Amino acid sequence: MKKLSVALIVLVALAGMAGSAFAGGAQESKSMTQLVMAPANFNDLVSAAQKEGQLTVIALPHDWVNYGEAITTFSKKYGIKINELNPDGGSGDEIEAIKANKDNKGPQAPDVIDVGLSFGPDAKAAGLLSPYKVKTWNTIPDNVKDAEGYWYGDYYGALAFEVNLDVVKTPPQDWADLLQPAFKGQIAMAGDPRTANQAIMTVGAAALANGGSFDNPKPGLEFFDKLNKSGNFVPLIAVPGTVDSGETPVTMRWDYNALSNRDKTDGNPNIGVIIPASGVVAGVYVQAVSAYAPHPNAARLWMEFLYSDEGQIIWLKGYGHPIRYADLATRGVIPADVAAKMPPAAAYTKAVFPTLAQQAANKQFIADNWDSIVNVKVQAKN
Repeated sequence: MKKLSVALIVLVALAGMAGSAFAGGAQESKSMTQLVMAPANFNDLVSAAQKEGQLTVIALPHDWVNYGEAITTFSKKYGIKINELNPDGGSGDEIEAIKANKDNKGPQAPDVIDVGLSFGPDAKAAGLLSPYKVKTWNTIPDNVKDAEGYWYGDYYGALAFEVNLDVVKTPPQDWADLLQPAFKGQIAMAGDPRTANQAIMTVGAAALANGGSFDNPKPGLEFFDKLNKSGNFVPLIAVPGTVDSGETPVTMRWDYNALSNRDKTDGNPNIGVIIPASGVVAGVYVQAVSAYAPHPNAARLWMEFLYSDEGQIIWLKGYGHPIRYADLATRGVIPADVAAKMPPAAAYTKAVFPTLAQQAANKQFIADNWDSIVNVKVQAKN
């Protein structure tokens, strides 16, 4: 039960945050009052999805909250092929993919997205999403879902330092440590801070650790400017491969991604995962169905799968705290071996959950000012 308290503590923090037809496509997004609910006969949805025969997802690396198992399990369970786009993309890439494919029903048009919390309301306002409420809707906390069903929290975690301990013998314990000369040419971000939620939140965390806040993210940008001028910053998007190879031996990633890579490498190389002593930021991601989904029924079935006990536990196995964790724990359905692998609750007691309004303002400020203050382009390895 001590292990189970990890996410229950985090859910208390979450509580402080501010606030049946099967026809799909853009027509549904125009109705702000008529909601699409889980059908009374679930088999009708399964049949409709199987007739479509395919689901297109985007920006879902297999080692991100155990999406590899989720994709394989869903496909085998329902006999639906999954088309995977841009697995290393960020939240901004997912939104742009919907915009770019509004009139395209081909393989480049995503059916569903999994994006940072602040991207959900923006996508809804732009008419890019179609509402849907899964059967387990009432067990998703109200403060992390759109009341009309356009987007809904899926999982959350805290930002951690992921360190290749074969390269870095004395790993950083806090943000200030990253400025030490010993880390010259070793520190990278896990995304483009102008568009990727994980990187945007990283700047926010640096702000918290340097006298700023999510209402004042400028100290975070100034921190990365110092990091860049010191020669410690590498303008390369860190991925597991670059961490493992030593090209980017220190990065800031969601704990569930870092812990997953630690398990995957199994000591070769030795990966350390450290929750910093200050500037601990937790973040929620959200799911949504595209208003222009070529396979709208498969998209809804995917949502039903992800928000079922089975889907939520798959995320938990990948170290993500599923949004329905409190319900799962209360009913005693979390396998003991899965719960035992989660980090100790004490590591998360200082975690800050920025509100939706704070995240939106933070995202905009960083996108507008990264180039002028830090003035370095962070890009993927060719």
